[in-house]
Amino acid sequence: MWYYEKRLQFPVKITKTCPKTAQMIISQYGGPDGELSASMRYLSQRYTMPVKEVGGLLTDIGTEELAHMEMICAMVYQLTKDMKIEDAKAAGFDAYYIDHTSGIWPQAAAGIPFTAKEFQSKGDAITDLTENLAAEQKARTVYENLLRMITDPEIREPLKFLRAREIVHFQRFGEALEKTKETLDSKNYYFYNPEFDKQFKNQI
Repeated sequence: MWYYEKRLQFPVKITKTCPKTAQMIISQYGGPDGELSASMRYLSQRYTMPVKEVGGLLTDIGTEELAHMEMICAMVYQLTKDMKIEDAKAAGFDAYYIDHTSGIWPQAAAGIPFTAKEFQSKGDAITDLTENLAAEQKARTVYENLLRMITDPEIREPLKFLRAREIVHFQRFGEALEKTKETLDSKNYYFYNPEFDKQFKNQI
Protein backbone atom coordinates (compact mmCIF):
# COMPACT_ATOMS: atom_id res chain seq x y z
CA MET A 1 0.00 0.00 0.00
CA TRP A 2 2.82 2.41 0.83
CA TYR A 3 6.10 3.23 -0.85
CA TYR A 4 8.89 3.52 1.69
CA GLU A 5 11.73 5.94 1.00
CA LYS A 6 14.77 4.84 2.99
CA ARG A 7 15.72 8.15 4.52
CA LEU A 8 14.46 10.22 7.43
CA GLN A 9 11.99 13.00 6.65
CA PHE A 10 14.44 15.40 8.32
CA PRO A 11 18.09 14.50 9.02
CA VAL A 12 19.07 13.42 12.53
CA LYS A 13 22.80 13.59 13.26
CA ILE A 14 23.50 13.66 17.00
CA THR A 15 27.13 13.22 18.01
CA LYS A 16 26.98 13.42 21.82
CA THR A 17 25.74 10.64 24.11
CA CYS A 18 23.08 11.91 26.53
CA PRO A 19 20.65 9.36 28.01
CA LYS A 20 19.00 12.10 30.09
CA THR A 21 17.91 13.86 26.91
CA ALA A 22 16.85 10.55 25.39
CA GLN A 23 14.64 9.96 28.40
CA MET A 24 12.81 13.23 27.67
CA ILE A 25 12.55 12.81 23.91
CA ILE A 26 11.25 9.24 24.13
CA SER A 27 7.93 10.69 25.32
CA GLN A 28 7.27 11.71 21.73
CA TYR A 29 7.56 8.06 20.78
CA GLY A 30 5.40 6.33 23.39
CA GLY A 31 3.98 9.13 25.53
CA PRO A 32 0.34 10.28 25.66
CA ASP A 33 0.85 12.88 22.91
CA GLY A 34 3.55 11.06 20.94
CA GLU A 35 3.94 10.05 17.33
CA LEU A 36 3.00 6.39 17.86
CA SER A 37 -0.43 7.30 19.24
CA ALA A 38 -0.89 9.90 16.48
CA SER A 39 -0.22 7.43 13.67
CA MET A 40 -2.49 4.79 15.22
CA ARG A 41 -5.23 7.38 15.79
CA TYR A 42 -5.38 8.63 12.21
CA LEU A 43 -4.83 5.30 10.48
CA SER A 44 -7.67 3.83 12.56
CA GLN A 45 -10.09 6.73 12.08
CA ARG A 46 -9.83 6.80 8.30
CA TYR A 47 -12.07 3.77 7.79
CA THR A 48 -15.23 5.36 9.16
CA MET A 49 -14.67 8.91 7.87
CA PRO A 50 -17.70 9.67 5.66
CA VAL A 51 -15.91 12.22 3.46
CA LYS A 52 -13.51 10.36 1.16
CA GLU A 53 -11.12 13.30 0.81
CA VAL A 54 -10.84 13.61 4.60
CA GLY A 55 -10.22 9.87 4.86
CA GLY A 56 -7.33 10.37 2.43
CA LEU A 57 -5.99 13.17 4.61
CA LEU A 58 -6.04 10.87 7.63
CA THR A 59 -4.07 8.29 5.66
CA ASP A 60 -1.52 10.90 4.58
CA ILE A 61 -1.02 12.40 8.04
CA GLY A 62 -1.08 9.00 9.75
CA THR A 63 1.69 7.88 7.41
CA GLU A 64 3.69 11.02 8.07
CA GLU A 65 3.37 10.41 11.80
CA LEU A 66 5.09 7.06 11.25
CA ALA A 67 7.94 8.99 9.66
CA HIS A 68 8.02 11.28 12.70
CA MET A 69 8.10 8.25 14.99
CA GLU A 70 11.10 7.03 12.99
CA MET A 71 12.85 10.37 13.59
CA ILE A 72 12.20 10.23 17.35
CA CYS A 73 13.50 6.67 17.52
CA ALA A 74 16.62 7.70 15.58
CA MET A 75 17.20 10.52 18.06
CA VAL A 76 16.84 8.24 21.09
CA TYR A 77 19.13 5.67 19.46
CA GLN A 78 21.83 8.19 18.65
CA LEU A 79 21.67 9.66 22.16
CA THR A 80 22.16 6.23 23.79
CA LYS A 81 24.12 4.03 21.34
CA ASP A 82 27.50 4.73 23.02
CA MET A 83 26.06 4.91 26.55
CA LYS A 84 28.10 3.43 29.38
CA ILE A 85 26.64 2.04 32.60
CA GLU A 86 27.95 5.10 34.43
CA ASP A 87 26.13 7.37 31.96
CA ALA A 88 22.84 5.54 32.53
CA LYS A 89 23.21 5.73 36.32
CA ALA A 90 24.16 9.41 36.34
CA ALA A 91 21.23 10.31 34.06
CA GLY A 92 18.61 8.31 35.95
CA PHE A 93 18.32 6.09 32.88
CA ASP A 94 19.28 2.97 34.83
CA ALA A 95 15.73 1.66 35.31
CA TYR A 96 15.14 1.83 31.55
CA TYR A 97 18.52 0.16 30.98
CA ILE A 98 17.58 -2.78 33.23
CA ASP A 99 14.49 -3.54 31.13
CA HIS A 100 15.64 -2.59 27.62
CA THR A 101 19.42 -1.97 27.65
CA SER A 102 19.62 0.60 24.82
CA GLY A 103 16.76 -0.88 22.81
CA ILE A 104 14.03 1.49 21.67
CA TRP A 105 10.77 0.87 23.52
CA PRO A 106 7.68 3.14 23.65
CA GLN A 107 7.13 4.94 26.93
CA ALA A 108 6.51 8.42 28.28
CA ALA A 109 9.25 10.56 29.79
CA ALA A 110 7.99 9.55 33.24
CA GLY A 111 8.45 5.87 32.37
CA ILE A 112 4.77 5.02 31.79
CA PRO A 113 4.53 2.42 28.97
CA PHE A 114 2.59 3.04 25.80
CA THR A 115 -0.98 1.76 25.74
CA ALA A 116 -3.82 1.88 23.23
CA LYS A 117 -5.57 4.16 25.73
CA GLU A 118 -3.30 6.92 24.41
CA PHE A 119 -5.49 7.38 21.30
CA GLN A 120 -9.15 7.34 20.37
CA SER A 121 -11.23 6.32 17.36
CA LYS A 122 -14.99 6.91 17.78
CA GLY A 123 -16.34 6.42 14.27
CA ASP A 124 -18.04 9.82 14.45
CA ALA A 125 -16.58 12.36 12.01
CA ILE A 126 -16.96 15.47 14.17
CA THR A 127 -15.76 13.73 17.33
CA ASP A 128 -12.69 12.25 15.64
CA LEU A 129 -11.63 15.44 13.87
CA THR A 130 -12.09 17.49 17.04
CA GLU A 131 -9.96 14.92 18.87
CA ASN A 132 -7.30 15.33 16.21
CA LEU A 133 -7.21 19.10 16.53
CA ALA A 134 -6.61 18.77 20.27
CA ALA A 135 -4.00 16.03 19.74
CA GLU A 136 -1.95 18.18 17.38
CA GLN A 137 -1.98 21.09 19.82
CA LYS A 138 -0.92 18.84 22.70
CA ALA A 139 1.94 17.45 20.61
CA ARG A 140 3.01 21.00 19.72
CA THR A 141 3.12 21.85 23.42
CA VAL A 142 5.31 18.82 24.18
CA TYR A 143 7.76 19.80 21.44
CA GLU A 144 7.88 23.33 22.84
CA ASN A 145 8.54 21.93 26.32
CA LEU A 146 11.42 19.86 24.90
CA LEU A 147 12.84 22.92 23.14
CA ARG A 148 12.72 24.84 26.43
CA MET A 149 14.75 22.07 28.09
CA ILE A 150 17.27 21.26 25.35
CA THR A 151 20.03 23.59 24.13
CA ASP A 152 22.04 21.34 21.78
CA PRO A 153 21.40 22.52 18.17
CA GLU A 154 21.90 18.98 16.82
CA ILE A 155 18.83 17.95 18.81
CA ARG A 156 16.84 21.17 18.53
CA GLU A 157 16.73 21.30 14.71
CA PRO A 158 14.79 18.01 14.26
CA LEU A 159 12.52 18.99 17.16
CA LYS A 160 11.80 22.36 15.55
CA PHE A 161 10.91 20.60 12.30
CA LEU A 162 8.54 18.23 14.11
CA ARG A 163 6.90 21.10 15.99
CA ALA A 164 6.27 22.91 12.70
CA ARG A 165 4.59 19.83 11.23
CA GLU A 166 2.19 19.65 14.20
CA ILE A 167 1.04 23.17 13.33
CA VAL A 168 0.51 22.22 9.68
CA HIS A 169 -1.47 19.13 10.69
CA PHE A 170 -3.64 21.25 12.99
CA GLN A 171 -4.43 23.55 10.07
CA ARG A 172 -5.25 20.64 7.76
CA PHE A 173 -7.58 19.06 10.33
CA GLY A 174 -9.31 22.41 10.82
CA GLU A 175 -9.97 22.58 7.09
CA ALA A 176 -11.15 18.95 7.13
CA LEU A 177 -13.60 19.69 9.93
CA GLU A 178 -15.13 22.55 7.96
CA LYS A 179 -15.36 20.40 4.82
CA THR A 180 -17.02 17.61 6.79
CA LYS A 181 -19.56 19.99 8.31
CA GLU A 182 -20.56 21.08 4.81
CA THR A 183 -21.77 17.53 4.11
CA LEU A 184 -23.87 17.28 7.27
CA ASP A 185 -27.17 18.70 8.45
CA SER A 186 -26.16 22.01 10.07
CA LYS A 187 -28.67 21.40 12.89
CA ASN A 188 -27.08 18.12 13.86
CA TYR A 189 -23.35 18.29 13.17
CA TYR A 190 -22.35 18.68 16.84
CA PHE A 191 -23.57 15.15 17.52
CA TYR A 192 -23.56 13.68 14.06
CA ASN A 193 -23.60 9.96 13.50
CA PRO A 194 -25.36 8.50 10.44
CA GLU A 195 -26.75 5.49 12.31
CA PHE A 196 -28.02 7.70 15.11
CA ASP A 197 -29.82 9.89 12.57
CA LYS A 198 -31.55 6.85 11.03
CA GLN A 199 -32.86 5.57 14.37
CA PHE A 200 -33.69 8.82 16.16
CA LYS A 201 -34.34 11.29 13.35
CA ASN A 202 -37.78 12.27 14.63
CA GLN A 203 -36.62 12.78 18.21
CA ILE A 204 -34.04 15.53 17.63
